[in-house]
Amino acid sequence: MRILALAGGIAGAVALSQFPEFSQQYVQRLSGAVDELRTVTLAFDTTARVAGMSREQAFEAMGEGDFQARLRDDMRTRIYRYERLNADYQALAGAAPLQRLARVWRIRDAELVRRSWDDYQPAVPVTSEGLISAGVGFVGGWGLVALLLSLLKRPLRRFA
Repeated sequence: MRILALAGGIAGAVALSQFPEFSQQYVQRLSGAVDELRTVTLAFDTTARVAGMSREQAFEAMGEGDFQARLRDDMRTRIYRYERLNADYQALAGAAPLQRLARVWRIRDAELVRRSWDDYQPAVPVTSEGLISAGVGFVGGWGLVALLLSLLKRPLRRFA
């Protein structure tokens, strides 16, 4: 049981030691996505303002045809994504790697996570953040495997 817990700890250490660099690459992609979506959002809002409308009024003025409905839905989706990603970027951009670990729930855009992971190359952690992350991962992996094994052994103790 101890060997399996140790293996879980090592697996957790290896996995979490990669978090600082992965999160940095995610933040870089996040920055690019925010910049792109900001341009779209500002263009829509400026067009609405020039026409004397709010954003919602502009959406309502887009009409009911299939094309207009799809365009309206697409713009709403893009603007909502911009607002969500921008909030995540503001929370992550200036954060140190260990602070990003505490804000891991801000790494939530599935497309950006997938694209970051596709290009990510694991490396040996040589920074203090990487080593601390490895330590946290070791403790977490050890604890998780030890907990699972103790839960699995519990029914067997009744028969012994």
